[in-house]
Amino acid sequence: MALLDVNDLHVSFWTRQGEVQAVRGAMLNVEEGEILGLVGESGSGKSTLVRSILRVLPEGADITSGSVTFEGQELTTLSEREMRVVRGREIAMIPQNPATSLNPVLTVGNQLRRTLRTHRRLKGSGLQDKALDMLDQMVIPDPKRVMNSFPHELSGGMQQRSTGAVALSGDPKLLLADEPTTALDATVQAQYLALLKRLQEERGVAIVFVTHDLGIVATMCHRVAVMYAGEIVETAPTKQLFEDPQHPYTEALINSIPPLNETVGKLRTIEGQPPRLNRPIIGCPFAPRCSYVMDRCREEVPPVTGDSEHLSRCWRHV
Repeated sequence: MALLDVNDLHVSFWTRQGEVQAVRGAMLNVEEGEILGLVGESGSGKSTLVRSILRVLPEGADITSGSVTFEGQELTTLSEREMRVVRGREIAMIPQNPATSLNPVLTVGNQLRRTLRTHRRLKGSGLQDKALDMLDQMVIPDPKRVMNSFPHELSGGMQQRSTGAVALSGDPKLLLADEPTTALDATVQAQYLALLKRLQEERGVAIVFVTHDLGIVATMCHRVAVMYAGEIVETAPTKQLFEDPQHPYTEALINSIPPLNETVGKLRTIEGQPPRLNRPIIGCPFAPRCSYVMDRCREEVPPVTGDSEHLSRCWRHV
């Protein structure tokens, strides 16, 4: 049994323009101790999907159908009180922007101690020592200074590491990392990724790593799920995905990476735009942008095909 199993999940936003189907029948599973990369263009539904797992969707968004099970327990039917036990203690999240996710009027130490007090029931000197230890595990220099600092007094890299310390302080089994390196420069990003991978190996925590950077996926992830227009269109082990992509969208994403060993002129792009999700989609959502498109693609939804490891939604493989 997988640690996490997302089955036929649908999530909608209710707007003045009507219902926007941000996640459309998503299928996803995460095994214990693995790093799963979740990739796709902006607006493909990646962040909405991971937020649905913890049920921390913004106002105006709802899970309309489908199932999310964690260790065999259905999360979509739990009460808000029951979900508070899951959040932080079983499943934690590193949000996209630490500058807005950390409380600006509380010190880092205050926020870290609150999490440890809630999820580990620590008090007194043990609480303070564990808070310092969590910052030390995130390789934060001078953790005592950071403990007494407000978020705005820290660099972006230190804010991100502090957010990671808070997320990991409950000792979760699953970590949802929602593009945690977006605001970091290349050097700090590399350090942070190496740190996350080391902590994952030491703790055995499973990670869903949301990103649009295929370079990060290649170095970090055991498996990859590719998302387009609210659907998971391909899932495969990382090496297999890069060597033999089955879905045209995956192939187009990989082809858009500029080669490092040669000079390039015009970069390769994916022509066209993703479909508008407040309108019905007939057939394959990638059909208008696909170089392999057939008449069938515009009329019928492609089924999931492949073996247990490598799955895709494309009529070419039926």
